[in-house]
Amino acid sequence: MTQFLMPSLGADMEDGTLVEQLVGPGDPVHRGDIIAAVETQKGAIEIEVFEEGVLDQWLVPLGTKVPVGTPIAEIRSAGEPEKPDMPQPADPAPAPPPQEAPQPADPDMPPPMPEDPGPTPAPPAAPPPELASGARQRVSPAARRRAARSGFDLTRLGADRIISLADIPDDVVAPSAEPLSAMRQAIAAAMTRSKREIPHYYLSDSVDLTRAEDFIATYNADKAPDARLALSVLYVRALAKAAQKHPDFNGHFEDGRFNPGQAVHVGMAINLRGGGLVAPALHDATDGEIAQLMDRLRDLVQRVREGRFRARELSDPTVTLSSLGDRGVSGITGVIFPPQVAIVGIGSPSLQPAVVGDSVQPRRLAQITLAADHRVSDGHNGAKFLRAIIKNLQHPEQL
Repeated sequence: MTQFLMPSLGADMEDGTLVEQLVGPGDPVHRGDIIAAVETQKGAIEIEVFEEGVLDQWLVPLGTKVPVGTPIAEIRSAGEPEKPDMPQPADPAPAPPPQEAPQPADPDMPPPMPEDPGPTPAPPAAPPPELASGARQRVSPAARRRAARSGFDLTRLGADRIISLADIPDDVVAPSAEPLSAMRQAIAAAMTRSKREIPHYYLSDSVDLTRAEDFIATYNADKAPDARLALSVLYVRALAKAAQKHPDFNGHFEDGRFNPGQAVHVGMAINLRGGGLVAPALHDATDGEIAQLMDRLRDLVQRVREGRFRARELSDPTVTLSSLGDRGVSGITGVIFPPQVAIVGIGSPSLQPAVVGDSVQPRRLAQITLAADHRVSDGHNGAKFLRAIIKNLQHPEQL
C-alpha cells in the first residue's frame, strides 16, 4: 500500500484544495491517469498518478485544503490483498438503573409534580434535494473556477450530469475584486523570491526572423487551419536545441547546487483570459517532428486557457520562454522562475532596415533577451547560448 501525496506544483505552492475525485475506491489506476483535481492559486490542476494499482481509499474529503506532502489517497499495488475490515467490539449494554421500592403514600403530602421534560427539540432540517437523493454535483475544474470568479450559483444546474465550462454563463457580473487576487499573490511571491535569491544577469540581441516567417508561410500554404504552424513553435524548438548543447541553462538550482535537466521541458508563458500568467511545461521539446510539437503546443495552450492543467506541467519546466507574439512590444526582460536558472524573451517582430551583405534591406527583426542565474553561468556562456538560439532560427527547415 502506497500513499498518494498532495503534490508540489511550483516553488510558490504551500497547500492545495481537493476539488474533484475522478476515480472511486476499488477502481484500477494506471501510470499517467488523471485521478483528481486540486485547486491552487493558479487554478484547478489535474493530478496524475505514477504507479499501477487500485485506489484503495481517499484520505481527504472534497473541499479540504491540506499542505503539500499530505497523504490524500492510498493506492494498493496490483495483486496486493485488500485490508481486512476489522470487526468493531460491541458496546456492552448499559445496566438498568436500580429500581427503588415503592413507598407508601403519605395522606398529608401533596402529590408529586411531574418532571419538566424541557423544550421539545426542533425536528432536523430536511436535506437539500441533491443530498436526499444521494446525488453529488459533478463539476469540471474549469467550470468551478469560472463559477467561483463570477459568483454563479452551481446548484441552479442540478446534479444529473457533469457540468462543464460551457454551462457557466460568461456574462455574469463578477463580484468586486479583492485588492490582490490569489493568482497575483502567487505571482508576487514567486517573483519576489526570484529577485531576492537569484543574482540575475541580462543579455540581449536582435534576431532576423525573415526566413523563419517565410518558412511558416510556405508550410501553411496548403494546410488546414488546425494543421498549420505558428512562429512560436519555432521559438520553442530553437530554444530547446540550444539548451541541449548548453546545459548550464537547463535545470534547477536547489539546496545550494545546480541539477541539470535530463531533458528539455520548455515552460511556456501563457496569459490567462481571466487574468494572471502561468508557464506550464512543453515536455521533451527536442523530440518529434515540428508538426507534432505544434500539436502538443496547441493542446497545452487550449487546456490551460480552459483552466485544465496537469501536475507535471507546472512542476517540470527546466527553462522558460516568454514570447509577446503580435502584442506590438519590441522586447521583454523576464524574471527567472525558481528553481529554474534561465528565461528567454522574444519581442514582436517588426519590419526594420538591416545590412545584408553590401546592401540595406527591409527585414523582419525582433529583440531576444536572456535572463540567467549568475550562480550557474556567466555572460560568456550566456552569449554563446543566446547566439545558438539565434542561429537555429536562421535555419527553420532544420528544426
